[in-house]
Amino acid sequence: MIEAKKLTKRLVDGRTVLSDVDFLVEGGKFTVVAGASGSGKSMLLKCLALREKWTSGQLLLDGEDVFKGGWRMKMRVRREIAYLSEKPELNPNRTALKNALIGTRYQTPLWRRLIGSVRSDDYMGVMDVLEQVGLLDKAHAKVSTLSGGERQRVAITMAIVHGARALLLDEPVTGLDPHTAEKILADLKAMCGRGIAVVAVLSNLEWAEKYADRIVGLKEGRVAFDVSGRRLTGRERAML
Repeated sequence: MIEAKKLTKRLVDGRTVLSDVDFLVEGGKFTVVAGASGSGKSMLLKCLALREKWTSGQLLLDGEDVFKGGWRMKMRVRREIAYLSEKPELNPNRTALKNALIGTRYQTPLWRRLIGSVRSDDYMGVMDVLEQVGLLDKAHAKVSTLSGGERQRVAITMAIVHGARALLLDEPVTGLDPHTAEKILADLKAMCGRGIAVVAVLSNLEWAEKYADRIVGLKEGRVAFDVSGRRLTGRERAML
């Protein structure tokens, strides 16, 4: 559904973070991006979601060139490709339900965010997704009272409710206890079964091997390997 060709990203100091990266995001697939600190993992996700400007390269959405399509294509990417950082963008003073209904600045009209208005027919849809991610009992709890894992699930709910076809998650389970982390990864895997694409940066290679349909290893801003989800070889691990 979305494809990067020859993606290159240089910082203002001239340092190259990503160099000629080819990357395909496929609907219904769970892709894990692995690599050492500084390998370009987080920057890759931000570039795919247009949270960072590209130095060069081509971005295709359903075969259409995003950069040639003008602002409408870019807005479509921001609406359909949700980027979730390690600390999700949520309003701590709103409930889980209200956060999911209102959405973020990339997903919801300005007037609706300002007045906090929602359509009555959105309510049940959000409740359904909260149930799917195991948060139905927390729907009316303020986000400030939720755990880190619960906040991640609220952010995932928000992205799905507002039409995201792909979730790009930067270290979504860092700092969580193993049981909670694996529950979130299992939920993400289940979402792929409903056609949503998931791309996650994971430091834990064992979890990557267990849940991923595909593992992409980055080293010094380049793709070191791109393999189907399986146990990595010693050579592949040594590349990271």
